[in-house]
Amino acid sequence: MAGRIRLVVLFGGRSAEHDISCISAYNLLQAVDPDRYEVVPVGITRSGQWVGVGDVAIQSAAHVGALPSPDRAPSESIMPYAGIPPTLSDDVTTVVFPLLHGPMGEDGTVQGLLELSGLPYVGSGVLGSALCMDKGMAKEVLRSHGIPQGEWITARSNEIGPELLAEVQATLGFPLFVKPANLGSSIGISRATTADELEVAVRLAQTYDEFIVFEASVRGREIEVAILGDLDPQASIPGEIVCDENFYGYEEKYLNESAKLFVPAPLTDGEVAEVQALAIRTFKALRAEGLARVDFFLSESQGFLVNEVNTMPGFTPISMYPMLWAASGLDYAPLIDKLVSLALARHARRSKFTTEH
Repeated sequence: MAGRIRLVVLFGGRSAEHDISCISAYNLLQAVDPDRYEVVPVGITRSGQWVGVGDVAIQSAAHVGALPSPDRAPSESIMPYAGIPPTLSDDVTTVVFPLLHGPMGEDGTVQGLLELSGLPYVGSGVLGSALCMDKGMAKEVLRSHGIPQGEWITARSNEIGPELLAEVQATLGFPLFVKPANLGSSIGISRATTADELEVAVRLAQTYDEFIVFEASVRGREIEVAILGDLDPQASIPGEIVCDENFYGYEEKYLNESAKLFVPAPLTDGEVAEVQALAIRTFKALRAEGLARVDFFLSESQGFLVNEVNTMPGFTPISMYPMLWAASGLDYAPLIDKLVSLALARHARRSKFTTEH
């Protein structure tokens, strides 16, 4: 990359993963090379307003390790949600890093806004973002590509009643997992072992989304692979998560740090090659671009099964994506450089297509 680049970091957002985004953004700001980038943090409140973030707020974030939530920004700094901040409108080379997790940020909505604005941005495009965000649709696409995964059933809220829940129990058995289709960071996910717990789990998931995914429990190890690239995506070494709880939930990820992370994962050379190839196949099948983390189960009886794909994984101090690339020989700052280069290359490539008839 030649010359200094303005890097607009979008953070916060309207999803339940708002706070995780604030942590990710702070850590990214600490890692970028100030000689290479003019960094412009732009927060999005939970109500969808765009908020400018000043140097004082960034400096005050050091003791908590997270940018302050845009919800606490002064009212005079708020800009309309539908508008692009004025700092993006001049002739400086600008790349947007939408470091937003979950709906209204990672699901193609903000990506569509950036496409309409003609701005290069880090990560997957509209289709790839939307597909990977919706766990039910992602599973349908992966099935069509013959990619192995556990059993599941997806239903819309208005379809969920005694008959559907009886089918879920008969098909998937207990224990099983209930998830909102469009969310991440294990928010809204429950493990159900009885019919009563299943009903409670459904009610919780329905507070986050109208599409609900029911998944059979898979007894196996949790393996994660980071993907980086576009036309020729590369896979990191795999990592493994070992959790004492029934599943790797929000508290285990971000609050009590009870989970153990092993990088690299203790796998044979053959298993490493297999899961890396499967991660790249999954990345391509779902039209992901730039970056993603592909999560697997390693079952003794079924081998590697894809669990889900995260197109904007966390960049917190305990997030697997930057950890996996660091262990693969690519540290945080050059990782950001690579993501920005990929964004610019994709934008240049797609800008060549004609709009004339």
